[in-house]
Amino acid sequence: MKHSTSAFSRRRFLQGSAAGAGLLAAPAIISSKALASSGEINFTGWAGYPALAEKVFPAFTAATGIKVNFKELPDQDTMFGEAKVALEAGGIDVIEPTIDRVGAWDSNGLLGAWDESKLAMDNYLPGLADGAAGERSRPGGALKYVPSNWGTESLVVNTADAKLSSPASLGDLFNPENSVVLRPHSALAAMGRWLDATGKLPRPWMDGYSDMAAMTELWDIALAEAIKAKGNVVQWWSGENEANAGFTANGATVGLCWDSTGFNLRNDGYAYLSPAEGAFAWHQGFVLMKNAANVEQAHEFVKYVSTAEGAAGWASAFSSNPVGKGASDLMSPDVAAYYNGTFNDEALSKLWWWPDQSAEFLAKRAEYADKYKAA
Repeated sequence: MKHSTSAFSRRRFLQGSAAGAGLLAAPAIISSKALASSGEINFTGWAGYPALAEKVFPAFTAATGIKVNFKELPDQDTMFGEAKVALEAGGIDVIEPTIDRVGAWDSNGLLGAWDESKLAMDNYLPGLADGAAGERSRPGGALKYVPSNWGTESLVVNTADAKLSSPASLGDLFNPENSVVLRPHSALAAMGRWLDATGKLPRPWMDGYSDMAAMTELWDIALAEAIKAKGNVVQWWSGENEANAGFTANGATVGLCWDSTGFNLRNDGYAYLSPAEGAFAWHQGFVLMKNAANVEQAHEFVKYVSTAEGAAGWASAFSSNPVGKGASDLMSPDVAAYYNGTFNDEALSKLWWWPDQSAEFLAKRAEYADKYKAA
């Protein structure tokens, strides 16, 4: 498996958005069936993004008449647990994992299939819902996932106090001169990638994502090395609010965090940098629960987020990149300037897309993360 299986360039998106804006379909006629049933959707998504409830959901309701019942959760492991409960108890129609988790969700029997005739697949920018990403979205052949936004996980640094290599490196996270805020499983992957880049692994780090014996061999090494450096960790994070607190409350000078964390802190003396090894990159989207009650409304919801207006609102809420043609033209200039300041052509070419991760891999990864935190 290569990390480039779903590679697509943010710049390709931004260059294509203006040209593609004229290709947007005419406003969809809202299904009378969608409005005739409950007129609402039960959506479970990410905590820490207030603009969703403040701006995006009201705009969707104004456009469709459909109300969004929103439950916020901090991370994907919690979402996965909630989804398994909801498979028996109900209560969730749509949930928002990342593309690398789709296979595990599907193998656990959680997912229903989207009806492409009720969506607007032509709304998406090239490379997001087609090509290799499109193949990853169709476990077993049926469409189980459609994109909502994409972004990165990289270095957030205190520009005055961080001790950085030249150029900045994932290895800076493990420098005892830095106080760091980390997500445990991402930190272990960062350690593995750094060891790989410096020639200190017996085999490529990527081998561990397709071979469980290789995974154990490589993650044992990464865990041992990460534990040696654990003394500089001042905050663990699993969601946006904890990541921000690592810097603002606990004095971290470097962190491996989402782009939204860097954006939120950009005016407070922090910068968002791409390491020499390349930033982690994520592809986020919507899945339909197998027992969803509001299926018509779910399709209208997903279709709205693929429009220029909906995609711009969703990406702006996450301080991330949009999925719909024409969306970047509607986004805040601050967001565009922020990304352009971090990702030049070289940084874009080095993006490391999270590979597919099986249910077995994720369970084992969670064990390593727990051992890291407990050590």
